[in-house]
Amino acid sequence: MNLDSSGRTNVRPLQTAATVGAMIERTPLLETARSVARRLRGAGHVAYYAGGSVRDFLRRVPPKDIDIATDARPEQVQKLFARTYAVGAHFGVIVVLQDALQFEVATFRSDGAYVDGRRPTEVHFATAEEDAARRDFTINGMFFDPVSEEVIDFVGGRADLDARIIRAIGDPAQRFAEDRLRMLRAVRFATTLEFEIEQGTWAALQASSASISEISAERIREELVRIFMSPQRVRGWDLLDASGLMRIVLPELERLKGCEQPPQFHPEGDVFKHTRIMLELLPPEVSLPLVFSVLFHDIGKPPTYSVDETGRIRFNGHDRIGAEMTEVVMQRLRFSRAEIEATVEMVRQHMVFKDVPNMRTAKLKRFMARPTFGDEMELHRVDCASSHGMLDNYEFLQAKQEEFANEPIIPAPLVRGDDLKALGLKPGPQFGEILEAVETRQLEGAFRDREEALAWVRREYAASA
Repeated sequence: MNLDSSGRTNVRPLQTAATVGAMIERTPLLETARSVARRLRGAGHVAYYAGGSVRDFLRRVPPKDIDIATDARPEQVQKLFARTYAVGAHFGVIVVLQDALQFEVATFRSDGAYVDGRRPTEVHFATAEEDAARRDFTINGMFFDPVSEEVIDFVGGRADLDARIIRAIGDPAQRFAEDRLRMLRAVRFATTLEFEIEQGTWAALQASSASISEISAERIREELVRIFMSPQRVRGWDLLDASGLMRIVLPELERLKGCEQPPQFHPEGDVFKHTRIMLELLPPEVSLPLVFSVLFHDIGKPPTYSVDETGRIRFNGHDRIGAEMTEVVMQRLRFSRAEIEATVEMVRQHMVFKDVPNMRTAKLKRFMARPTFGDEMELHRVDCASSHGMLDNYEFLQAKQEEFANEPIIPAPLVRGDDLKALGLKPGPQFGEILEAVETRQLEGAFRDREEALAWVRREYAASA
């Protein structure tokens, strides 16, 4: 790559790609970002787009947000814009609010010493070149001038972007020591972009992987979610494994290695291989509870492993134990309560699918009416397809979904508590039993209407009145 003395490279691919050109001209985000940059430029300051948005421009991907780097000091930025607030004044970061959008405007800086593996103890306002040198990876270290439409590249990011390489800026060991989360970010970028991690960067990542434990659970969770929600999630799994990060952040998955399974049901191998294959079989777009229930559905197998008197491997209660373990893992990683509850429910219920052909209609309908059932169907499908390949129960449930599709699977109740009071029954624990009994018969088609249901209650419970 040919750079001039300022680090500038011409951005010909942007100028000749009609789709990107149209995106730059017409997207409200980009128009507003350009107006913010022009306001800074009009006041005599440098103003560049920075980081991920530049990477996205060059990949012809619309950016989700745009950060702006400038030589203006924080107080100067705040004087130029009517609506601002400081999110990191110590680090020179001001949020500018304009046209219902917000932009982080950061002063070019260099960082002092890092002592906590997360942020520097002090910063110094600096030049654009010094600012680029402190960033994590070359593909994130470029700037873009929205006025001249030039890329300012002091770190060789354009060449690495073209070569599809994740490379740390400067000394990779130092970059990872400054912010340990960069190790997971390297895996995430390599996963979502389908890039290779440069050899020196990879070696430093492996050597430093144990120190990821210094990072807060919330920051680790966010990177794991991005990795496993990606359609390339299996690549993320492999990189987490090979780097050594998996055994630190998700030791429960590491313990699946070597946990053998009954070969007649699991010819694919141990639980670790089984789980990886399940990830491969998922569709590109998944919910968070689905992908994490795949990861955790069998973490209860290592602690429940046993061999019976016939020599068959057993995992008695692994679904229940796995659900308990899943809750602990997700609490440790600070997932939301709703995400935890949905994932735990799916892990707890995943073995129930073997029993569905023998369920009474009422029980089956209640099972299918649960909010997690749709995702559980997909969990069951990939669980079977990755092992014995028998999809009988999956197809049975598909047929039942069609059969029950013409009316609500759980219809409005024919009898309510007020009806029981009107019949002279006294409120108490028995109310719940009666209403459940009525609903069971309703689900099984025993009642045609409300009158039949009330007549049945009179016959069965008249003595209780």
